[in-house]
Amino acid sequence: MAEKTRLNELALGYAGAILAGVHMLLLSILGLLGLYQGAVSQMQQLHLFFSLSTVGILAGIVEGAIVGFIGLYALAWVYNKFA
Repeated sequence: MAEKTRLNELALGYAGAILAGVHMLLLSILGLLGLYQGAVSQMQQLHLFFSLSTVGILAGIVEGAIVGFIGLYALAWVYNKFA
């Protein structure tokens, strides 16, 4: 009989939070250097607290981490329900 494969929801959620936070930080640094202004503009539209100020960058990182955690945690939870 085949063994069921399950995902660790918390581990995937934490990985999503870390990746999203790092992505926001890198995008912020590049935005401050004048690169990828289209992507920066898109992130400002999609994320409520993101801007190229110090507080905006930190808030964007936190917001991105929360969204990344919830999104991948939910994905793993749904996967485990059907696996």
